[in-house]
Amino acid sequence: MSWVKEALESLKHDGKAQIRPMGGSMRGRIESGQLVTLQNSNFTDVEINDVIFIHWKGNYLLHLIIDKKNNELLIGNNVGKINGWIPAEAVIAKVILVEN
Repeated sequence: MSWVKEALESLKHDGKAQIRPMGGSMRGRIESGQLVTLQNSNFTDVEINDVIFIHWKGNYLLHLIIDKKNNELLIGNNVGKINGWIPAEAVIAKVILVEN
């Protein structure tokens, strides 16, 4: 995931980042290689059905919020897999725009 380091730097300095993630776990929502704009966010900024950029179990992921309770989010991909509950602190940014 070469885009992760650049995204983290841009988010740190500008509060926004543009990336072109590759893969199929978010297809139907984000196609492989599409231009995705991220904006710094936290737990209070995100809602169910938002796509978020998170740091979880040593990995950085773009995933969908399936549920939100207390200080946790249930995340999964857009093709039916549920990954599990993550703590509020795992949220880095949310997707605000997807372009071709």
